[in-house]
Amino acid sequence: MTTDKQSLARTLAQKAPRYRLDIIEMLAEAGSGHPGGSLSAVDIVSTLYHYKLRHRPAEPGWPERDRFVLSKGHGIPAQYVVMADLGYFPRERLWTLRKLGSPLQGHPSTSWLPGLDASTGSLGQGLSIAQGMALAARLDGGKHRVYCLMGDGETQEGQVWEAAMSAPKFRLDNLTVVVDYNKAQIDGYTRDVMDLEPLPDKWRAFGWHVLSVDGHDFLQLMEALDEAERVRGRPTYIIAHTVKGKGVSFMENVVSWHGVAPTREEANRAIAELQIKAGLPVGAGVR
Repeated sequence: MTTDKQSLARTLAQKAPRYRLDIIEMLAEAGSGHPGGSLSAVDIVSTLYHYKLRHRPAEPGWPERDRFVLSKGHGIPAQYVVMADLGYFPRERLWTLRKLGSPLQGHPSTSWLPGLDASTGSLGQGLSIAQGMALAARLDGGKHRVYCLMGDGETQEGQVWEAAMSAPKFRLDNLTVVVDYNKAQIDGYTRDVMDLEPLPDKWRAFGWHVLSVDGHDFLQLMEALDEAERVRGRPTYIIAHTVKGKGVSFMENVVSWHGVAPTREEANRAIAELQIKAGLPVGAGVR
């Protein structure tokens, strides 16, 4: 493990509670949205943007950029907070989430915000979009890679498994998928709705290179992304084990927080917890 990775991991660990503070404040201000899956996915998104993706915030349409498809589009607050931190748009714009005319729509929209590579939200479609991008890169002779972040609940969709069959057929080693495996979806726990296990064995049987990591461990995420880039002749599927509602005690592993925004009182409780974790004065505000 290089010192640079360890240093970056410490930096990302310091950023993590601050990102979660912004997510909570965004959703409370909007009065709607999806806290559970945004909080579980933000460490994955942060690692991708800060460590692996080739991108230019000042030039969001840079042709040689790596592409990122957030298939679980309801988790877009996690992407917005990282993009704001990197300078894609002013941080103050976060508080316009889901408001009429805001570029920060409730699901990713390429028509509204430069820097997004796919409009998503209809679950189960992101992997197909990412696969098309990976095929196009090959046809165009592009050197960029394609990353797709999926939810575990959407993995129950039939279209996902069609794409799971075809990506190895076309030997798309420029495609990496990360699944935010928080094991809960809007209707309940995945094991009860439609059990995905044995998840690693299923994807290996389809011809994918499969890795499993702690989705809140930045070093593990970085190592897995590095390994995916070294793989030749097949795509990589990274199972990132995460906690729904990560970082807020009363939201963690609670299914009902999938798609319900916190009230102001609940948001203040969550913010106080996260301020302590971030080493900030409690009650100092977020904005």
